Amino acid sequence: MATWGRDGRVTALQRLGCAGLAGALSLSLTAPLELLTVLAQVGTWHCRRGLRGAGRCLCRAEGPRALWKGNLTACLRLFPYSALQLAASRRLVMLFTDELGHVSHWRAITAGSLAGMVATVVTYPTDVIKTRLIVQNRLEPSYKGILHAFCKINHQEGFLALYHGVSPAILGAIPFSAGSFFVYINLDKIWQEPIIHFTPLQNFINGCVAAGVAQTLSFPFETVKRKMQAQSPWLPHYGAVDVHFTGMTDCFRQTVKNKGVLGLWSGLTPSLLKIVPYFGVMFSTFEFCKRVCLYRNGYIESPLSYKLTPGVDQSLQPQELRELKLLRRENFEPRKSAFEN
Repeated sequence: MATWGRDGRVTALQRLGCAGLAGALSLSLTAPLELLTVLAQVGTWHCRRGLRGAGRCLCRAEGPRALWKGNLTACLRLFPYSALQLAASRRLVMLFTDELGHVSHWRAITAGSLAGMVATVVTYPTDVIKTRLIVQNRLEPSYKGILHAFCKINHQEGFLALYHGVSPAILGAIPFSAGSFFVYINLDKIWQEPIIHFTPLQNFINGCVAAGVAQTLSFPFETVKRKMQAQSPWLPHYGAVDVHFTGMTDCFRQTVKNKGVLGLWSGLTPSLLKIVPYFGVMFSTFEFCKRVCLYRNGYIESPLSYKLTPGVDQSLQPQELRELKLLRRENFEPRKSAFEN
């Protein structure tokens, strides 16, 4: 059965590659919705006409390619982010494991959240660059690319400018984790059956619901983070941010004062619309890439199905299986040579 859980038949590098490719494809296909979310959070002039109007206005002003602004940065960020999160998560899970080798659900979610914070902080400059590339005019760019944006921000505003908004990004992980945990502990009540009996479809729905609840709760922090990332005296119209502020607390205050409380949730609609296609593409792509790896490792007969290869011990690690095949080949060849003589 297909699963997101760790499969010992796939190496760590293969698993990271599968996750990276799945993430890059899902990011690319949902990039227009992500772009509309960021523009609404920042409060650019495109969003005064609603979701559809913003998309049409952007396409007329900058061309259809503008819908994918910042996507390359997001895809490149995915690989170091995933690697750091995986490494940190393993270390933290080991710390939270009790003497019997068990980890509670709350501790597992806490470990995952802390690992996400570590990965977020280390790769945060790429997120700032992504936001700057999204809010700029593609036809009259302030930044010519990722490296140019990094160097120009560092030169004009200082290295710390690449960490504008990191505080709300870290604080937002608290309601995000709380929302995920709240959904998780109530899954058995929602479906009226134990968690261990859930089907892949139920797990997919659970993931989408948990992501929706978590994003909604943490969205005000995400909005403030985007405004802080975009605002700069070196950009036209201060980065096109709809409010001006001096820090995180002042950003919350000015947004509520000028836009109302609901202004902290600007862009939530495209963000929620992105969840189902994002996780759907990611799950299906990950599973296909995983089948390709299992086929290359010799565990299944075809990458188009999960039909097991006859005579192969599925409990063996990939390295053990390769060594066993090599040993069998070496034992077979001398016998064949002796028979021919």
